[in-house]
Amino acid sequence: MLTLSIDGCPNPQAVGSKAVDVDFRQGANSFFKLADGTSLKYDSSLGAVFSISKETDAPTISSNKYIFFGQVDVTVRAARGVGVVTSFVLQSDDLDEIDWEWLGGDAYEVQTNFFSKGCTDTYDRGGFSPVSDPIANFHTYTIKWTPTQLDWIIDGTVVRTLQNTGVTGCAGYPQTPMQIKLGTWVAGRADAPQGTIDWAGGLTDFSDIPFDGYYQSLRIVDYMGGQGATEATEYQYSDRSGTWQSIKVVNSGSSGSSSSSSSSSSSAKPTSSSTSSSTKSSTTLATVTSSSSVSSNGTVSTTTHGATSTSGNQVSTTAASSTSVSTGAAPTAVGNMVAVGAAALLGYLVL
Repeated sequence: MLTLSIDGCPNPQAVGSKAVDVDFRQGANSFFKLADGTSLKYDSSLGAVFSISKETDAPTISSNKYIFFGQVDVTVRAARGVGVVTSFVLQSDDLDEIDWEWLGGDAYEVQTNFFSKGCTDTYDRGGFSPVSDPIANFHTYTIKWTPTQLDWIIDGTVVRTLQNTGVTGCAGYPQTPMQIKLGTWVAGRADAPQGTIDWAGGLTDFSDIPFDGYYQSLRIVDYMGGQGATEATEYQYSDRSGTWQSIKVVNSGSSGSSSSSSSSSSSAKPTSSSTSSSTKSSTTLATVTSSSSVSSNGTVSTTTHGATSTSGNQVSTTAASSTSVSTGAAPTAVGNMVAVGAAALLGYLVL
């Protein structure tokens, strides 16, 4: 039986202790629900086919259950096409968000990003990581997310790390239970803001359709708050703070009884597979990064049109990753809809 949150909405249902393996080469999977207007095909070798044939296409699927910290591995081949975006996103009901995004005109890199509480006052948290032709080749992209650290991983190699230092605001750490969203959409559409079109690489040319992205398989592991819980059926917001410590891990047994535990313990010390040194991430609110340098104290100073600044969240990068700020502000609106990060744009669909 579903219980209600402090706002009267159902609590997020937990993935729980059993890992979820999804192989779209075998067809549709009930772990995901299709957004209105979404129709997918399934290929026995390529997996779920997310196809774009016109500006308003935005095939999207969302998980029925949430993870409260955890690891998600997705094997995907991005859709080609200038202005076409392929996205693998974690997003919470509180609008925390963690992103992987591929642009259909970029065969050399993938973008990473994060949002806290839906804050889009700045777009300075994006990063780029090189990858061998993500449009022609399948790669496995991983989000490993704990109360203290967030890793973005490509084919087993950590390419970006974000430390939870307690900073709030736009640079705050994503920390509330999240569902998994997969999809493709058109950023290079005629009615998109110019900043969105520029970020996406330009207007999409529909003379060479379809533009197909392929999601082959996923593995989802729920850390259930990361504080030693052995089972979870749902997650309960105990207040409106939006902190991970305020969220209760609820386990409703088969008999209908339930128990809960708060995630307030600070004793957990999750480990990371990253071996890179910690540096501070740039939060320069600008569009083009012209140069980066590392000072003796490990602070990355990114110069953009002569301005420099840094944020409190610690970011580690390996040699395979870039410390540059995302170029071109991420989209804030499509049509008449104000968007919050990639997940909001993923869910946007004109019927």
